[in-house]
Amino acid sequence: MSRHPISDHALLSDRHSAALVTRDGSVDWLCFPRFDSPSVFGALLDDDAGHWSVRPVGPAEVERDYIAGSMVLRTTFHTATGTLELLDALVLGEVGDPHRLGAHAPHRLVRSVRCTAGRVMVETCLRPRPEYGVVVPVLTGVHGGIRASGGPDRLLLSSPQWHTVHDGEAHACFALEAGQSSHFAVQRVPLGGPEPRPLGQREIADALDDTIAAWRAWSALHQHYEGPWRSLVHHSGRVLQALSYQPTGAVVAAPTTSLPERVGGTRNWDYRYSWVRDASFTMRALWVAACPDEAHEFFGFMTAAAAHTRPRRPLQIMFGIGGEHDLSERVLEHLSGWCDSRPVRVGNGAWTQPQLDVYGELLDAAFRLRAQLGELAPQTRTFLAGLADAAAEQWRRPDNGIWEIRGEPRHFLYSKLMCWVALDRAAAMADQLGAADRAADWRASAEEITGAVLTRGFNAEVGAFTQSFGSAELDASALMLPIVGFLPGTDERVVATVDAIAGRLTDERGLVYRYRTDTGVDGLPGDEGAFVLCTFWLAHALALAGRTQRAREVFARAAGLVNDVGLLAEEVDPVSGAQLGNFPQAFSHIGLVNAAWAIHQAESGHRDDPAG
Repeated sequence: MSRHPISDHALLSDRHSAALVTRDGSVDWLCFPRFDSPSVFGALLDDDAGHWSVRPVGPAEVERDYIAGSMVLRTTFHTATGTLELLDALVLGEVGDPHRLGAHAPHRLVRSVRCTAGRVMVETCLRPRPEYGVVVPVLTGVHGGIRASGGPDRLLLSSPQWHTVHDGEAHACFALEAGQSSHFAVQRVPLGGPEPRPLGQREIADALDDTIAAWRAWSALHQHYEGPWRSLVHHSGRVLQALSYQPTGAVVAAPTTSLPERVGGTRNWDYRYSWVRDASFTMRALWVAACPDEAHEFFGFMTAAAAHTRPRRPLQIMFGIGGEHDLSERVLEHLSGWCDSRPVRVGNGAWTQPQLDVYGELLDAAFRLRAQLGELAPQTRTFLAGLADAAAEQWRRPDNGIWEIRGEPRHFLYSKLMCWVALDRAAAMADQLGAADRAADWRASAEEITGAVLTRGFNAEVGAFTQSFGSAELDASALMLPIVGFLPGTDERVVATVDAIAGRLTDERGLVYRYRTDTGVDGLPGDEGAFVLCTFWLAHALALAGRTQRAREVFARAAGLVNDVGLLAEEVDPVSGAQLGNFPQAFSHIGLVNAAWAIHQAESGHRDDPAG
């Protein structure tokens, strides 16, 4: 099992794939050539699934940060004899235009060590295990490095140091004096592709410099937020950019699979896909922390992936990053999981679930971009209008809800709310959809949903909007009522709901749970941690209620969970405070950006238009 806490990791990305690096210099997760490809290094989920470590020999004190304005990681080791600086990056390739960051990623991981003071002994261990640890490749020494052969890929380590090879591992140990450096690279080519050549020291160093420059150019061009928590918002924007798949614009929920929502539990899912559910949240966050270009790319991906010619067929809730629909789930029985948390899953069975909220999320995303979209193509108009018709037709049905419960479908409040959003937004942009004649019907259906939510969604005995019609259980998704503009943030029923969630659906730290798992609503054993996104939702809703000081306190509580390099997981253990779930989690960083913006707007005296 992995010996590192989830928060011990830092993210690398070339906007095609991702790597996670531990505080002691081990790459314990790397998928080539896509986020959802089988891992090459998978020690995150099993010690036998491969890693690549570069670190000083013996004990060291560690400091980490990202090079300013970039996603290039700097780890500084302070040893008894000297100081070692390690720079890690997934190379972005040639970037002449910051708008096309990562367009020509060469699928290359580079690592550069430099002794900055004294003398340091350095050790490296390369242990590739492709296909989630199934393949033990043959390692062969070549001029300038090590070749790994086996499975569908070939890997080449470029190294100036001589390595010993034994049992699928390559080791080296060498000394660096102050001012000396050594550069390494692992590159991947598919079986049948051209034979890779070892890279020279200057080539690797230049690739690292170019990657830093490319990230900085993108940040300078795209990041203009100047409100409170500016550095956190800008960093979260870079994290979201790092979690986006450049060829299509898809944003993965997280770059990992099966990191548990409770240590030793079974709530372990593959999050390396793109959810329609995230669309409107992501759109707003990208607008604030990145720029309209990224939002436009993500919307383009969603509409292209979701489009189909059967308007009455339920809209699929999630897609592969290349637009794939079939995400069938399977269990990797040979992997022990992080901290023995089994099963380890790839694929995600939730892709077959009906979730009615997706209509609202996609139409809200379109509404946010209405000025940029201009005149829509006929097929796009037909598709978006069809989503509104589907919401009007299907809103009365039970579904699996935003949290993808694997229990019995219910009439979840949030699903009804987002069907209202779908109809509200479609009616508002009916002319752009070429459907002015249907606007009145959409508004009438929206009014029906309004009546149902207000009469069946609010439980007077509980004093709050609840999880589903007729339920007495709280659910953090009710915080979205003011965020999407269904009711004002100052409405007494909204205020009562916010207070109920803050008082009765939180852990001892005041972090918000999604819902109480002991009700059995989700059909799964065990429980889970507090949900980072939902805590940011609470801050957001408080800001909309004009309670900005309280909003700041809640925001600070959630933002204070970031690890030493500013990354957030999905959940937090209510006892230990440790980060849990897939990492880093896009939803958590999206919540941070949107809550910061809402607080900034409230404090500036501006209305945070939920649909604007």
